[in-house]
Amino acid sequence: MEKIWTKHWPKSIPQSIDYPDISIYEMLKRSSEKAPDSTAIFFRTLQITYRQLNDAITRFGAALQELGIRKGDRIILYLPNIPQFVIAYFGTLHVGAIVVACSPLYKDRELGRIVNDSGSRIIVYLDQLEPYVKSVQTAISLDHLIVTGLNDFEVKEISEIRIKSRTSRTNMKQLIEGTISKPIPPSLDPIKDVALLQYTGGTTGVPKAAMLTHRNLVANAIQFATWLYMNDRDVNLSVLPFFHIYGMTAALNSPVYSSSRMILIPDPRDMGMIVDAIDRYEPTIFCGVPASYIALMNYPNIEQHKIRSIRTCISGASPLPQEVERRFEDLTGGRLVEGYGLTEAGPVTHVNPLDSVEKNRPGSIGIPISDTVCKIVDIETGNRDLSPSNEGELVVKGPQIMLGYWNSPSETNLALRDGWLFTGDIAVMDDDGYFRIVDRKKDVINVSGFKVWPREVEETLYEHPGIKEVAAVPTADAESGERVKVFVVLNDEFKGRMSASEIIAFCTERLAIYKVPRVVEIRESLPKTHIGKVLRRELK
Repeated sequence: MEKIWTKHWPKSIPQSIDYPDISIYEMLKRSSEKAPDSTAIFFRTLQITYRQLNDAITRFGAALQELGIRKGDRIILYLPNIPQFVIAYFGTLHVGAIVVACSPLYKDRELGRIVNDSGSRIIVYLDQLEPYVKSVQTAISLDHLIVTGLNDFEVKEISEIRIKSRTSRTNMKQLIEGTISKPIPPSLDPIKDVALLQYTGGTTGVPKAAMLTHRNLVANAIQFATWLYMNDRDVNLSVLPFFHIYGMTAALNSPVYSSSRMILIPDPRDMGMIVDAIDRYEPTIFCGVPASYIALMNYPNIEQHKIRSIRTCISGASPLPQEVERRFEDLTGGRLVEGYGLTEAGPVTHVNPLDSVEKNRPGSIGIPISDTVCKIVDIETGNRDLSPSNEGELVVKGPQIMLGYWNSPSETNLALRDGWLFTGDIAVMDDDGYFRIVDRKKDVINVSGFKVWPREVEETLYEHPGIKEVAAVPTADAESGERVKVFVVLNDEFKGRMSASEIIAFCTERLAIYKVPRVVEIRESLPKTHIGKVLRRELK
């Protein structure tokens, strides 16, 4: 197939990369050997070098093997962005076990479903989440509980004190301190062996786990770091949660591959902590979601902080309003471009080029990254390739594409066909090979047979200076089947001064009549996921 996007390919980025045949842990080990005394982690006032980090990881891996963990066993990480997540993550992968990343915002029902579906043997969790773990433990058999506290772990305190006995509930710090043996790494095939079960709504909205191999994760880490020109001098503001696939690749795996430094932020909504970290460590790379950039721009007197240390930002997970992109670049003097990915692709498949302002196309997700090909196919059957400027389903292929869904062969067959991943996203490619996401297949609003994509309505409303946040959803209508409804959060200076009728009038001047919202609900906030993505299903 013709890769028309290559005519705008960024300078010095290879179109194809020779990926090393290694595990995710081996990737970290190589960085540790390359820069042992370089800082790997900043956490509050704590600094951890790559040598210290690798030592803790190998001890944790050995402890897991002493607890009976073997290749292929599943281990749940129920943790925010703290050093313990990084240690448990790479320690699990070191011994060939499979990581199951779980949001610490989950309650017992959500946690129990994941434990049960994955068949996990161990859970590593924050002590504040004890009630949910205990609730799950009574219903589901877990071999061991490994608990840790937000403030009780410092790598420099690790000693060679031997713990003679361990109960089923063990403190992570003591477990590492009490282990002096080294793990026995199993034989791994990076292409076939699963490293991660990452739960997602997938292309059909049914929660299931994408099986991502060591090769998938290593390849995407290298693809992403290469595209960002990431190097060992960079400081990454790791706000994106590591338990989310976007954060795992952009804020953890890629920085580790490049031997760069990570500022760990346990709560992405704590803007005070984020600003303090910016002032203390002066990050150069900040991958996030639109809500993060909006919140930072609205932080009091933000221009008086060291925000201009940031040179590169990639926005993903949800559409980036062009006005947000423009304002944030003015604030920082850096670059903010939009990218795209999905859990089943590890996740990154597209990003706008960063080598020149002219190659960035605001409103688009950019072009496919190295070794990634994609095309637009008809929505009805997926069998017919569409030419540029035609809307259809986006399908992708590359080394980062998952093996399939855990215990879900029928769902796997729907998503993976002849090596292509069917994303479930409606997109269009222009004549230069840039892609634009129109919307999700399932989010389309059907007004008397006319298709309305929520993103178009939302982009229109973001042009109004009074609109801080907006989400468009369908609402039932007796005559047309569905109509457009919007939920709006106003900027402070417009609160109490702007009415629903004014919002409708603003849209009427700019949109076809069937796209104009018929119902407007003004709110103080919109419901969001743990990474800041608006929960349309709750609004519906």
